[in-house]
Amino acid sequence: MYEDILLNIKRPAQYIGHEWNVAAKDFDRAAVKFALSFPDLYEIGMSNLGLRIIYGLLNNIPDITCERFFAVDSDLEKILRLEGKEILSLESRRKLSEFDLAGFSLGSELDYTNVLNILDLAHLPLKASLRNSKYPLIIGGGPCVLNPEPMHDFFDFFVIGEAEDLILEIIDTYRRYKNAYKAGEMDKKELLSILSKLEGVYVPSFYDLAYDSEGKVKEFKPNLDSAPHKIKKRFVKDLNLSYYPKDWIVPNVQIVHDRITLEIMRGCPNRCRFCQAKPQYFPLRYRQIESALNLAEDIYKCTGYEELSLSGLSVSDYPYIEELLRKLINLFKPKGVSLSLPSVRAKSIIGSIFSLIAKFKKTGLTFAPEAGSERLRDLLLKDFNSEDFFKALKDAYASGYQHVKLYFMIGIPQERDDDLDAIIEFSSRVSKLKKEAGSSPAGVNISINSLIPKPHTALQWSSMQGLKSIEYKQDYLRSNSKKDKRLKISFHNLKMSFLEGILSRGDRRLSEVIMNAFKKGAKFDAWSIYFNFGVWEEAFRESGIDPEFYLREKSVDELLPWDFIDTGISKEALVDEFNKIIAI
Repeated sequence: MYEDILLNIKRPAQYIGHEWNVAAKDFDRAAVKFALSFPDLYEIGMSNLGLRIIYGLLNNIPDITCERFFAVDSDLEKILRLEGKEILSLESRRKLSEFDLAGFSLGSELDYTNVLNILDLAHLPLKASLRNSKYPLIIGGGPCVLNPEPMHDFFDFFVIGEAEDLILEIIDTYRRYKNAYKAGEMDKKELLSILSKLEGVYVPSFYDLAYDSEGKVKEFKPNLDSAPHKIKKRFVKDLNLSYYPKDWIVPNVQIVHDRITLEIMRGCPNRCRFCQAKPQYFPLRYRQIESALNLAEDIYKCTGYEELSLSGLSVSDYPYIEELLRKLINLFKPKGVSLSLPSVRAKSIIGSIFSLIAKFKKTGLTFAPEAGSERLRDLLLKDFNSEDFFKALKDAYASGYQHVKLYFMIGIPQERDDDLDAIIEFSSRVSKLKKEAGSSPAGVNISINSLIPKPHTALQWSSMQGLKSIEYKQDYLRSNSKKDKRLKISFHNLKMSFLEGILSRGDRRLSEVIMNAFKKGAKFDAWSIYFNFGVWEEAFRESGIDPEFYLREKSVDELLPWDFIDTGISKEALVDEFNKIIAI
């Protein structure tokens, strides 16, 4: 149906499907039809490993068809709305309403309005309470569902944890009751009740909340006897036995991560107090070397990609990284395939590991000190030894590396101006060290984000600094960085970070705000060309909600909106870490 309008829009190839290695299944003959939806553009969604895993896993089941939906850009959306047409799947051009289940991957709070836009373009009621058996069940999953409450109005249920460990149980349950449900012999509440008995499934309509006079949550309890009081996060027990896609889809257009992604570990051995990825991907698991090598070779044979990237929260902590790198180089160097790594720890590029990395990538190195001063790194429990770092960096410069990228945060508890000065001093030293290695000073790219004290971290009780404080710190750093022309500093949009902080730390009352913002035109809030903070300010005012309420400091005794989720890391352990922070 899009074919007649593709010539009138930009990047039309993102909407045509039919990519290399895409699944080709008979939609009408499938017993269960699953819509896999990603609330951003194709180039972002197809770079998401989780989407590829679920897509391949489901399409490997004979009687299941899984098809993809992505957000459409503004030019195509305008045409669809003017002509009264619906958004369609990439594979067989089907409407979302023709599917049984629709799963949305929620990787960023700033994508929330895109979820509503996809539902709206599919002509589906936005609120779960308004959708009956004629519509697909709408499922939410991904990192953001560590606090699903702000989106509770729009989803029938959420998958807490790693979806590939649970999705087949959901499909099997739905398959068993589909005929009765579609025939009206079973109502939606009854079907959701059965699904809620699966570990990791959270049905928000089965829970009631009460608030105290200050607006804090004072009670969260099931309104259905069968609904569990706690939702336990699901996770894959053994990466080596779990599904991983070999028929890697090769897009028709360039995407953000246009390469083979090889996941070698899940979880993280580090204990950074600010990192939400730790509870999200807990516990720590490793893929065996032989399994990783076999996957890499199989995917290469199916794609012909000329770049392979290792994936994990801290790949340089993979215990067999040296052996794996050697074998990958031996396997792929003769084929002309390059290898890339995300940011690495300084101690991991000392010695033989460093020499291996230097063989395949000399363009630049990426590190994340997170804070400029040792004092704040200790507060964050960031394992970053400056002595190791500068020793390794000097060796890297001597081996031919030219550029360094550094990631820092501002808005850290107890942060002072001298901690901001330390960011510039640290970065300048990184630049000048290259001169000591016998060359001109290095160019250093500095990326600075605002700290968001996220749910299920030791900082979840800390306040998040407001717009004026972050604006002051950005101006301070911007001004001081001008003293060294080799430093190029960039900041994440402070108003985007402000909004992300609110949505990540919010409760159910934010569903109304999100709905109001969407109705006022909010969408693609993670894209600076579309983001309109004024729309969100109006939405908060109309809903009678002060956004600053969600950024305040919290008592460790307070009932938090996300306390009902069990990530595997106890709240007592987080309280202990938080108490250590405030004692510093």
